[in-house]
Amino acid sequence: MLSTAPGTHASVHDLFRRGCVIPAHPLALTGERRLDERRQRALTRYYIEAGAGGLAVGVHTTQFAIHGTPLLPPVLELAAETAREYDREVLLVAGATGPTAQAVAEAELAASLGYHMALLSPAQGLDEDELIERARAVGEVLPVIGFYLQPAVGGRRLSRNFWTELAAIDSVVGIKVAPFDRYRTLDVLHGVCRAGREGEVALYTGNDDHILADLITPHRVVVDGREVELEFVGGLLGQWAVWVRRAVELLEEAKRARAGDDVAVRRLLTLDGHLTDANAAIFDVAGGFHGCIPGIHEVLRRQGLLAGRWCLDPAEDLSPGQLAEIDRIWAAYPWLRDDDFVAEGLDRWLG
Repeated sequence: MLSTAPGTHASVHDLFRRGCVIPAHPLALTGERRLDERRQRALTRYYIEAGAGGLAVGVHTTQFAIHGTPLLPPVLELAAETAREYDREVLLVAGATGPTAQAVAEAELAASLGYHMALLSPAQGLDEDELIERARAVGEVLPVIGFYLQPAVGGRRLSRNFWTELAAIDSVVGIKVAPFDRYRTLDVLHGVCRAGREGEVALYTGNDDHILADLITPHRVVVDGREVELEFVGGLLGQWAVWVRRAVELLEEAKRARAGDDVAVRRLLTLDGHLTDANAAIFDVAGGFHGCIPGIHEVLRRQGLLAGRWCLDPAEDLSPGQLAEIDRIWAAYPWLRDDDFVAEGLDRWLG
């Protein structure tokens, strides 16, 4: 067994509330677009040994297209099985999608494999009341993490009242806030405070354009005449599917900044622009996020963790000009990368 920080044998639910790095786990494929089990395991080992507190599997970065196919069960099982190689419990989060029956069935599958929580993606075709009832149903199977997903990659706009009602559900333990929009982000914060659950619902940033600023900002929300302070405790991010050792270090520095370290605040405010610029290239902002997942794959390919950029959809690849942008940020921000850490562990993770 391999011993890795943070917190051997700590409760994963306590870890989640305190805040940790949760990479959104990509899908390793062969050139024939079949599951590459060896590299899928290697990715999981990399994330755990880099210090990630948890893994999110079956989410957007894993490719939503695996849902409703025979590929979903083995992908979920591989991550859970690999995590058990380590002598600390790793928080396992499973993505659940679709209408209520599908989302509940996927949560039941995840629970049977040892997953701890379900990240509930927004579903098209359901109104807000139906989404709330779906969350209640999934919450009977696993604790729920709500998900505000940006419209460019399949999300939708949701009202402040929706977030109030969602946060009020006892089985909702967290929210991934990823609308890439400050107004919509505030809707979630106000909703949690209106529900009176600011001490119980853990906020995780998924705003890849605002990661470090989210993590160091104390938010003061005035609700019904009372001022409530709350904060983002960690990140559940596609961006944190790459350069994870650095992500862990940045989160620890963000915690010091929130505790009053002004030097850390100033440094992270500078690095926030660097990380956002890097994310714009990796996530293909210029191309409307079309090359988001291939961009993540390209970074992992360069480090040797993946063999190629292949996605389930043969048409899904980098946008024109995106490769040059990745070359640019690769050269510009070497301090964001963890190449040495990956090179040291790669052969072992692939073994």
